[in-house]
Amino acid sequence: AVISGIAWDHINVFPTFGEYIAQFDKFIETIIPGGKLIYCENDIELRNIVINSKANIERFPYAIPAHEVIDGVTYLLPQRTALNVFGDHNLMNLNAAKLVCEELGINNVDFAKAISSFAGAAKRLELLNSSKGTNVYKDFAHSPSKLKATLDAVKAQFGDRKLVACIELHTFSSLNKTFLAEYKNTMDDADVKIVYIDEKTFIQKKMEPFNEIDVRTSFNDNDILFFSDAGKLEAYLRNLNFSNTNLLLMSSGNYGGMDLVKLASELDM
Repeated sequence: AVISGIAWDHINVFPTFGEYIAQFDKFIETIIPGGKLIYCENDIELRNIVINSKANIERFPYAIPAHEVIDGVTYLLPQRTALNVFGDHNLMNLNAAKLVCEELGINNVDFAKAISSFAGAAKRLELLNSSKGTNVYKDFAHSPSKLKATLDAVKAQFGDRKLVACIELHTFSSLNKTFLAEYKNTMDDADVKIVYIDEKTFIQKKMEPFNEIDVRTSFNDNDILFFSDAGKLEAYLRNLNFSNTNLLLMSSGNYGGMDLVKLASELDM
């Protein structure tokens, strides 16, 4: 079994963080005696659960593998295997996959050959358009942990570029005023920070709406730009100069029906 991390979500099913993490403890107990658990030791909550579990299993921790970034490309060390993916989250998942392959008898040479052509999971950091000095990405990130991991990955990979980051809050959890506080400081590393909520979503989900002040307070960031109209958001993005600037569009929704591919192809790059 592999557990890559614990990040509270699905508040409608697990109203408290305690109830959420308890599920992982229960899952570990279901592993057959003598079974093997591969887990991310960088996740403190997960590490504590694994260490304190009384399950009779073998434990295999993993972390971020040794790597370097050159001209926007990540290389695994020491072999300097070039990757098509980047960011700590992807690299840790890669390490987990490597441990699984080792247990299945796949050697490191064959793993390196295969992983060098891996383009990443569907809907994760999908490149919509690229020009010299600018990349436009679409990503499925919507939970606080995935938002921060994705944003940080793009910023770290292209440290010489500015980053315009936009998140659509769309899920039941993200539209809950109590859970919204989990997004605190998740967008700190972006140069321009945008939060979009389709104003119709609150009505559809029968939830109490919140405004720009609520969003800025929860994110702990007065620089947040808040949009509830897709047309106004698109107009704002079209008026920006993306020279030496990346754009990251994150959502599990559809930005109010906005054509992101068309937008990416027509931006001022």
